[in-house]
Amino acid sequence: MSTHGVAGLRAAWTFLTRVPLGAGPPDAGADTMAFAPAWFAVIGACIGAIVGGVYCASYELVGPSVGAALAVTAGALLTGAFHQDGLADVSDAFGGGWTVDQRLEILKDSRHGTYGVMSLVCVIAVQISALAQHDRPQGFAIAVTAHAGARGGAVVLMRFAPHARDAGLGVDYARGLATATALASALSAVVIGALVLGALVSVTTAAVAVMIALMALLAWRKVGGITGDVLGAAEQLAETAVLVCGAAFARHVDAWPWWR
Repeated sequence: MSTHGVAGLRAAWTFLTRVPLGAGPPDAGADTMAFAPAWFAVIGACIGAIVGGVYCASYELVGPSVGAALAVTAGALLTGAFHQDGLADVSDAFGGGWTVDQRLEILKDSRHGTYGVMSLVCVIAVQISALAQHDRPQGFAIAVTAHAGARGGAVVLMRFAPHARDAGLGVDYARGLATATALASALSAVVIGALVLGALVSVTTAAVAVMIALMALLAWRKVGGITGDVLGAAEQLAETAVLVCGAAFARHVDAWPWWR
């Protein structure tokens, strides 16, 4: 692996998690930051594996509902609720702002209002409920697929959607981000999903694509483009969409994942 590849991997891990692994985004060079998104889906898969592992480990001890709550909590702790914060900020801004300037100002406010709190409560409730529909192999497979797919989709959004601001973490990572790098991240998410989920990854990939497209359209209408918070919100909604797909699989599809 090249030096840029290793540095990009370390930067992506430090950016997406709260587990220290060498140099992080603050001192990463422009080349490293441009290459780091190629690893976002892979890092997402690692996060999903930890979330799925917590679910599997606690499934027999405390049951699927409490196990799902512990797993979702573990994911939030591992990432520092990074994406959840973006979801809350976007909900407050898009729900409470009357003008573009007001919405952008609310996005910069670290405080959360009613819209933000309700969006977090609803999304977390859906994530826990959806994950709790699975047995252990299914829970592990859908967690890995959800976290990898959502982050791969966010990279595509980062690359192809216009930006509402000229500065910010989202812009820093998008600056110099090549189309090939974004597509590599998306392809990695699909491949990872196929490895753990099989042919059903076609459905989850479509769900991610729909959520990413809807978020892009909403952000364009509300503030003229995306921000870092919009990327976080998109990741959370795409992740939730995949988990909901998994709940549907649990009710209507026999014998999945393929490796069980």
